[in-house]
Amino acid sequence: MPLEKNNRPDDVKYDRVRAAALEALVLIQQGEQADEAIRLVTSGQNFRPLDNRFLLQLVNGTTKMLRRLDHEIKFYLSKPSSDLPLLLSNILRLGFYQILFNSRVPAAAAVSEAVNLARHFTEKSHAGMINAVLRSRLREPQKVVFVSRENDPVKYLADFYSYPDYFVKYCVQEFGMEKAEKLLDAYNKPPHVTYRVNFLKAKPDEVTHILQENKIEFSFGRYLPEFIHINGSGLPLEDQLLKSGKVFVQDESAGIPVRLLNPKPGDNVIDLTAAPGGKATYMAIRMRNKGRVTALDKSHKRLEILAENAQIQGIKIIAPVFCDMAEFKGGPFDRVLLDPPCSGWGTAGKRADLRWKKKPQDIINLVKIQNKMLDRAARLVKPGGVLVYSTCTIMRKENDQIIEEFLLRNRNFEIESAAQFFHSELVNERGYIKTYPDFPQLDGSFCARMKRKLEN
Repeated sequence: MPLEKNNRPDDVKYDRVRAAALEALVLIQQGEQADEAIRLVTSGQNFRPLDNRFLLQLVNGTTKMLRRLDHEIKFYLSKPSSDLPLLLSNILRLGFYQILFNSRVPAAAAVSEAVNLARHFTEKSHAGMINAVLRSRLREPQKVVFVSRENDPVKYLADFYSYPDYFVKYCVQEFGMEKAEKLLDAYNKPPHVTYRVNFLKAKPDEVTHILQENKIEFSFGRYLPEFIHINGSGLPLEDQLLKSGKVFVQDESAGIPVRLLNPKPGDNVIDLTAAPGGKATYMAIRMRNKGRVTALDKSHKRLEILAENAQIQGIKIIAPVFCDMAEFKGGPFDRVLLDPPCSGWGTAGKRADLRWKKKPQDIINLVKIQNKMLDRAARLVKPGGVLVYSTCTIMRKENDQIIEEFLLRNRNFEIESAAQFFHSELVNERGYIKTYPDFPQLDGSFCARMKRKLEN
């Protein structure tokens, strides 16, 4: 939906990057996925890398902080209860976001650029209102009031950190107030990028030397040393490292299930929801390109991306299979990895619109799917083989509860503690791995390793 200018003769200049951000915000609130909205508004724009980074920050930051921004804006409106037109409300949100959360943008610039957008895309009177509201926020920040933290902690945290009530309530009940607040704050920080070194094409020393030569700051993964965390935005040295296959973009938490599965060279392994291939390619690399990795997925388009990723990384043992898991007849396998559809609440820091799109009922529906998929996955494991269940969510119903109920239904499986593979700080008393976004450089995730008992 390209924005339409008002076509007045005195039309003013405006910032194209902010205009694209405004268009993306409107698309997102009309139901588009954030990543797709950004792709649509940047197509054909020829923005510089610096412009693209600013655009991402504006769109993702404003989307994340939507509830906080709307809460603050209402204190400066003459009629706080009235709904503003979509375009107007998003111009205000962009302006407030820059004033509140982007210290690199001078407040005066945030105001003037918002006014320019309003002049260009809305009525003249709206530009005056935008100017008055933003300047009032700068003069009188004390107008903004939050509910008492003590009297209503859920509403306070939800308004201040910008989340739906149900998720905040879960975090407070699950972790307590102090840890819940740290976790909510962590999700609002700019997302980090992690490179996984591809042992088939490069050694970690080679990659780190290239990064150092180009003055790219980085740190090594705490739990998986072949994962390198980039300190900064963007994808540095994309041509030299990514397109050459020497590294692959993957969060360290997404590599943990593969290490827990611990596939060996020569194994017969299956990844049951494989595309676009982060875990499948990591398995193949851990297996030194020896054995077989069956990569199952019901999306042909995403399997094509997987095959392309495997080719770039020099992987030859992945066999893509276009099939719904419920209809798959192969096996048995030495190792089985199941990473089912989940609510994604471990990746809310990277998926800006997730917090507004996911509903409590979605989790209830997903749990039913996850249970069915895990039972099907179990049938593919040979006696003595290993099954790893992993998610990128922190919701107990999708994690611990799924495994405990599975073990009650499937007495021929037993937990193998992750403590034999990872430091105890990652492993709980049941032997499961749980990571959270307040862990250094990790998304939230869960995984459990189960072994099928040998038949008598």
